[in-house]
Amino acid sequence: MDSPKTTIGIRGVVLLCIAVVIFSELLGLPLLRRSIRPAPPPSNFAPVSGVPSLVAWNEATIILSATGNPIRGEFISRRCELCHGVEGFSSRASTPNLAGIDARYLWKQLQDFRSGKRKSEVMQRIAGPLTPRDAADVAAYFAMLPNAPDAQFSPSFPQTLPDHSAIEIAQRLLAVGDPNRGIPPCQACHGPLGYVRPAPSLASQNYDYVLSQLNDFARGARSNDIDLPMRTIAAELLPSERQAVAEFYGADLARFPVGYTSQ
Repeated sequence: MDSPKTTIGIRGVVLLCIAVVIFSELLGLPLLRRSIRPAPPPSNFAPVSGVPSLVAWNEATIILSATGNPIRGEFISRRCELCHGVEGFSSRASTPNLAGIDARYLWKQLQDFRSGKRKSEVMQRIAGPLTPRDAADVAAYFAMLPNAPDAQFSPSFPQTLPDHSAIEIAQRLLAVGDPNRGIPPCQACHGPLGYVRPAPSLASQNYDYVLSQLNDFARGARSNDIDLPMRTIAAELLPSERQAVAEFYGADLARFPVGYTSQ
């Protein structure tokens, strides 16, 4: 008598296909995504004078930076936890929070660190070994995290507002900017009123970090902004205005659209 034949059936085939796809994602070898091979950045990153970034936003880099694998990125990001926190919120106000930040922005910053277009000895050592795909996966992981801190991980954010007189200054700059000086409203690019991708959201960013970056843009120490928007704007702001804006963001006062009415 013949033994019965074992068959897996349609359901088994479907489950097997799902398992193969999931396994390929974990390995960083996606089967169901559009196959586009972006030109990788040169391994030696030869310096180009006057160029703010070696990232060229084209179809390949846009797709690469926006289609990272957050599952794989979570494993890679374990090396980021010491400074940037377990869930993307740092315990130090001088270190940026990465939770909920646009993936394309994070990807570009990692490429700029690798090429030396954005200066940081620590970040250049960390970003250096990452491939463009690694960077996309890390960016996808942080982008999917909620942009509200969990108290159990002792985040620095939000910080106490040291000077309440800063509120009116910051509200004016966030809501209307200063047309006389050609300064656009902060929330038009950095949210929540509007976003210019890949500009980062600042609604849950640390005070010390925002202030340090505004000061670096103002004096040209940071110059990886393509077309110079941040260098131009930050240089027009008074030191007291840069501090007021940083304090406002750091105190978690910019999570919703800001309106301004002169007194």
